[in-house]
Amino acid sequence: MTNTLKLHDDRLFSSDPTQRAIARDLHAGVKDLPILSPHGHTDPRWFASNAPFGNPAELMLAPDHYIYRMLYSQGIRLEDLGVPSRAGAQDTDPHEAWRLFAANYQLFRGTPSRLWLDHTFATVFGLDVVLSADTADHYYETIDAALKKEAFRPRALFERFNIELIATTEGATDTLEHHHAIKASGWQGRVVSAYRPDAVVDPEHEAFQSSLDLFADMTGEDTRSWNGYLAAHRKRRAEFAAVGTTSSDHGHPTAMTADLSQADIDRLFASVIAGKATPAEADLFRGQMLTEMASMSLDDGFVLQIHPGAFRNHNTSLFNSHGRDKGADLPSATEYIRALRPLLNRFGNDPNLSIIVFTLDETSYSRELAPMAGHYPALKLGPAWWFHDSPEGMRRFREQTTETAGFYNTVGFNDDTRAFLSIPARHDVARRVDSAFLARLVAEHRLELDEAHELARALAYDLAKVAYKL
Repeated sequence: MTNTLKLHDDRLFSSDPTQRAIARDLHAGVKDLPILSPHGHTDPRWFASNAPFGNPAELMLAPDHYIYRMLYSQGIRLEDLGVPSRAGAQDTDPHEAWRLFAANYQLFRGTPSRLWLDHTFATVFGLDVVLSADTADHYYETIDAALKKEAFRPRALFERFNIELIATTEGATDTLEHHHAIKASGWQGRVVSAYRPDAVVDPEHEAFQSSLDLFADMTGEDTRSWNGYLAAHRKRRAEFAAVGTTSSDHGHPTAMTADLSQADIDRLFASVIAGKATPAEADLFRGQMLTEMASMSLDDGFVLQIHPGAFRNHNTSLFNSHGRDKGADLPSATEYIRALRPLLNRFGNDPNLSIIVFTLDETSYSRELAPMAGHYPALKLGPAWWFHDSPEGMRRFREQTTETAGFYNTVGFNDDTRAFLSIPARHDVARRVDSAFLARLVAEHRLELDEAHELARALAYDLAKVAYKL
């Protein structure tokens, strides 16, 4: 038995007829705006080579931790889904992997993944029946045939999706070869990087010591001396800027920042490079480096993105077999008021600096983050990241931050994704949720309709463009 796949025109709008009518009007004004994707993790080689995408499982299952996390929770092995392990790509029949996914599609009912996937299936591939065990082969064959066409190559989809800019994320020791290839190709699509130096900033990263040595080789600096280490960061940031980068990106376990004396820095750095840093010293070093990155941002203009609070590699067995970013990173409680104070005391009053803070801890929205963003000129809030780039997560963010921080101390929608095809779907969800939220304010006479139209555009496009200096 098959069910019809149809995207309802009023999805995510209120059931109240007054609010629904206003939301329709607001959404109509923003639904076709260009997409800005300044915080993504897509693969730059897609746009450099413009080679056809692989099969449906390789494109839509293997890189999407939202999908395989759910399937893994129900006892389905990552190997059976074709998710690469430390040993490399799995010897898995992609058609069988897709059938396994389709047979378990009911697991995604009520989740944001279901919204994103159905949107992608309907609007990108023209499918009109719901994915299930019965329709798995029809889906696979339809998508597989489409991916062989010129119209479904990465650059063509980039243009079809009306993407104005997309950011990838590269580490401090990445060669940026794909970004250089994109620039040399003459293609006008704007693909930029974000500077993510975690592997050379986090003493607890499994590759920290080897990355320090590679960092030295790439920059010609002595990265085991404090001044040489900072100089290496400046050199790499300049190289990132040359390929269009406007931001750095820092995923630390906590939000700790520090502003140490030079003597204390020297003692701490000596412990770090010797591989003897305690967990407390590792956290302190990461905190000091956020302050150093902010200082560099005042020189090169990079936006400083901080998204703490992920307990990474929680599943040790899965980490050992499949490595990082395989769905076993979990949210943890995060404190911001005291943690960010050293950084904000030094730089928070400078309007020339832009610091964007994200969170995985929703309890901090109204208590900590909104009051800080509503005060410090340098600080802005990133409204949706990872577990909370969902309809309910977006609503809670607006409800808990707007009264204190307003709208203009947030930075628009950020689609934190490795799944390229879901980007339009994620922005569609964000634009609908924001239209619905604004519609309620208008219906309650807390906002004028013309103001709501201005805000809908700002939240969908303008705020991200300004915040990320695009």
